[in-house]
Amino acid sequence: MAEHVRDRSPEADGSAAAGGDVPGSAPGTPPELPAGVRVWTFDAGPGVEPDLSALDDAERRRHARFLRPADRIRYGVAHSALRRLLGELTGTAPAVLRFGRQPCPRCGGPHGRPVLERPAGGPEFSLSHGGGLVLVAVAPGRVGVDVEPVKDAPPEAGLVERLHPAERAVVDAVPEALRSAAFTRLWTRKEAYLKGLGVGLGRALDADDVSTGVPGWHLVDLAPGKGHAGALAVECAGAPDTVPGIRERGADFP
Repeated sequence: MAEHVRDRSPEADGSAAAGGDVPGSAPGTPPELPAGVRVWTFDAGPGVEPDLSALDDAERRRHARFLRPADRIRYGVAHSALRRLLGELTGTAPAVLRFGRQPCPRCGGPHGRPVLERPAGGPEFSLSHGGGLVLVAVAPGRVGVDVEPVKDAPPEAGLVERLHPAERAVVDAVPEALRSAAFTRLWTRKEAYLKGLGVGLGRALDADDVSTGVPGWHLVDLAPGKGHAGALAVECAGAPDTVPGIRERGADFP
C-alpha cells in the first residue's frame, strides 16, 4: 500500500493506524480536537498506488468506472484507508466491514450519513477527498470532515453570495489575494458540518454561520498541507437530534 498517512489526533501514537497494511502514523497536534476524535491525512496524489484488496465488489466496480486516473486514485486511497482504519479500531478484517446509511434528516430516505453496520457499535466516521489528499475522521458521535484544494483564482461571486451574510462579510473583508483561502476555509467548515448532519448540500448555504461556530457543534480548522484547507465538525453533548429549518438548495453547483 503506497499511501502516506498522518494521524492528526493529539494523542497520536500510531496504534490505530499500525495494523494491517496501514503504515504507522506520525504524531500530530491540531488545535482543540475533542476527546475521542482522530483525523488521518492520506496522500492521494499522482503516482500513488492504493491497495484495493480490502474493497468489496461494489467498491471495485465503482473504482473501475472512473475515467480519470486522479479520480481512481482518490477513490481507491479513500475507501481502502477507511476500511483499514475502521478494521484496526474494531478488531475486524477490513473486507468484512459492512456499511449502510442512516435516514436522511430532510426526507427520511436511506441516503443520510454513512454508518458502520458490521460490526455494530463501531465509531462514527467521515471521509473526504479533494485535490491530492484524503481525510478520514472517527469520533464517538456525529462527525463530518472536509478537505479542498485552495485555488489560485478568487471564488465565484455567485457562490459567495449564497453564503450566510456573516460568512460573506468574512470573504469580502480580506484582500483579493487572500480571498480564495478565506472562502475555502469557510467552505470546508460548512461541508464538514453538513456532512455531520447527514444532509450534505441539501441544506441552504445561508442557513448557518460557520465563520464563528454552530450551536451544538465543535468546528475545528485543520491544516492538511500541500495547498489544501480542511475542517472537522463534531457534535457536542446535548445537541438536538433533529435538523430544523432545512430548505432546498436550489440549483446544483457545477
